[in-house]
Amino acid sequence: MTLPPDHDALIERIRRDLLDGYDEELELEIEDRTVDEALAGLDASPDESVARSERVAYFKELFRLQRELVTLQDWVAHTRQKVVILFEGRDAAGKGGAIKRITQRLNPRVCRVVALPAPNDREKTQWYFQRYVPHLPAAGEMVLFDRSWYNRAGVERVMGFCSEDEVEEFFRSVPEFERMLVRSGITLIKYWFSITDEEQHVRFLGRIHDPLKQWKLSPMDLESRRRWEEYTKAKEAMLERTHIPEAPWWVVQAVDKKRARLNCIQHLLAQFDYHEVERAEILLPQRERHADYVRNPVPPEMFVPERY
Repeated sequence: MTLPPDHDALIERIRRDLLDGYDEELELEIEDRTVDEALAGLDASPDESVARSERVAYFKELFRLQRELVTLQDWVAHTRQKVVILFEGRDAAGKGGAIKRITQRLNPRVCRVVALPAPNDREKTQWYFQRYVPHLPAAGEMVLFDRSWYNRAGVERVMGFCSEDEVEEFFRSVPEFERMLVRSGITLIKYWFSITDEEQHVRFLGRIHDPLKQWKLSPMDLESRRRWEEYTKAKEAMLERTHIPEAPWWVVQAVDKKRARLNCIQHLLAQFDYHEVERAEILLPQRERHADYVRNPVPPEMFVPERY
């Protein structure tokens, strides 16, 4: 593994990685404004640094794409599409960040995220795909899986949570399972977020030194770092054996988080021949007022103290 040339370079890369997380706060803060207002407020001045100019350009493109995602969502609901999107990749590859930007401004009744925990003792005795089936979409829904049934080809295989016979059965079954989903009318899109050995090393260091992100590092994550090469072999076998015409894999170059998000969203939008759905004009009704209405006072002790 090639590491950054010196300590200062490593610290700077960790700083940039942490800054990306804090940028999310700006994205959320802007939610209270319209997209057009947000874009107008992010115009870069000529004397801005290159780094800030790039961040501004990222925000502008992100908001534009998120506006398109809202249009896609409306079309999915209106035309009663069924959409499943799988997000796979190594630990710290940026799957969660991409999912968050996709769903950030969407209706959770239309677009929801599924992130299942490890199977319990009962689920371990079921047909492997059984616990995923209840989360599949009905008409007019989009479901994003933050890790999926491909756990069997990755973490379960590398960590020895299943036998090689079970892995082989998975590879025989998953193409047929996914073809059945597609035949049933589900659009299935599969993304693999790809990062380098060096980049994962830097991101793990960033999580270790950021108290707000330390919860993201589990013992399993740390062990996956040690077994990088085993995960590489497992990933290569998975992509080779489950890349089918009905549900191909799409690899997202994710060393640069911001570019990865934009590229993933742009590609996702391109998978659908969607269009804007016409909506009836919304009129806010007048509030009824009655002369005998008296609002009851709230007891002072019920109020949250205003310390800010």
